[in-house]
Amino acid sequence: MVNHTEITPVSGLRGRHVIDDASLQRSEYLALLDLADALAANAAARTTQPLLPGRVIACIFEKASSRTRLAIEVAAARHGARAVFLDTSSQLGHKESLEDTVRLLSATCDAIAFRGNRQTDLERISTASDVPVFNMLTDMWHPTQMWADVLTMRSSTGKPLTDIAYAFIGDGRCNVANSQLLTGALLGMDVRIVAPAGLQPEAAVRQRANVLAAVSGARITVSDGLDALEGVDVVSTDVWVSMGEPEEAWAQRVEELRPYRVTADLMRGTGNAGVRFMHCLPAFHDRETVVGAQVAAATGLLDGIEVTDEVFRGPASLVWQQAAARVCTTEALFASAIR
Repeated sequence: MVNHTEITPVSGLRGRHVIDDASLQRSEYLALLDLADALAANAAARTTQPLLPGRVIACIFEKASSRTRLAIEVAAARHGARAVFLDTSSQLGHKESLEDTVRLLSATCDAIAFRGNRQTDLERISTASDVPVFNMLTDMWHPTQMWADVLTMRSSTGKPLTDIAYAFIGDGRCNVANSQLLTGALLGMDVRIVAPAGLQPEAAVRQRANVLAAVSGARITVSDGLDALEGVDVVSTDVWVSMGEPEEAWAQRVEELRPYRVTADLMRGTGNAGVRFMHCLPAFHDRETVVGAQVAAATGLLDGIEVTDEVFRGPASLVWQQAAARVCTTEALFASAIR
């Protein structure tokens, strides 16, 4: 007989918006992770029981996507729901205002998943919507990525979250760095942002994190020194130039961040023989992409840009576990928040 884990949606999330990483209380966040584990176990045993038959999730995607779109479509399919995607070919912002589009979606769909350019647009959508709105990435935050990251850190280290130390290294102003800082602060973790002084999280983000840390007991470090990596369990990074930034940004960014490139030497420099590596993807770890080849030729970083291929493909890498965790954490969100 195949084991099946009974599923209980996270209490209190029904109909709730997810605007950023602090949209959930700590107890709700932990319950969401536990639910994701249970859903992943059922999927592996092929015992998933559809929880959302007939539901429709409207997906407004202004940015290209692989993992986020796949996670949404697989999560919806497993639970009898359907994801409908609106991209730049729709009337959104062309002949129809954002608010008018949202009111249409609220009247016809059960939830809205937004992956877009501006956090302010997401906030306008949530104000206009009568159904839950989920942040699948904006210029400021990437909360659903962090759910997968935290789940991956918890399972790979075997430690309680409050005992895990992790560091983001690179462009500390990006949405992933913001989310790592806020999430670590919310959950009481040891979170470190390691970046040049001019590329560190803005003051408003750090202030929000400090307020949460005062409650949770989190340890927060923002530093331009590589010594801040000492003893961490996980080193995380992201591409050095984000979607929407001009190509001209690469030249300056590479020079600023070259010392913060994740190499085998940097990993050894943590002093933790069991340190692991994470990346939200896509990654420029080789020259098999157009951008990767162009930047490598221009800069001489022939074995990877923000991370070397040796680290990315090495035994310390958790990148594919992270990517897979996007599915079960998205399932947990849909099962708990969609009416």
